[in-house]
Amino acid sequence: MEKIQAFVNEQLKTDIPQFGIGDGVKVYIRITEGEKQRIQLFEGTVIAKHGGGISETFTVRRVASGVGVEKTFPLHSPNIDKIVVFREAKVRRAKLYYLRDRVGKAAKVKEKV
Repeated sequence: MEKIQAFVNEQLKTDIPQFGIGDGVKVYIRITEGEKQRIQLFEGTVIAKHGGGISETFTVRRVASGVGVEKTFPLHSPNIDKIVVFREAKVRRAKLYYLRDRVGKAAKVKEKV
């Protein structure tokens, strides 16, 4: 059991910024195409966080070409290059799934002052 715990602690990232539900984030993902690697940006609003420790995930939603796109990322994945928080939000719930039904300005969340 101690070996497993030591391995898990070794895999945890330490350079992750503090972000919460409703915050606007830019997630830089390392994409491998054949033998080449590149960084792809996914920018949107955090609508959910789930789990803890090595298995912690977060879901980011954005609207691209009029279509809502959601991606769930493992927080400690080696494929995530970096996470940048560009907007902090004031929300009153842990999951913002109601944003899926909203369009345009109705899908905005209050910004922290």
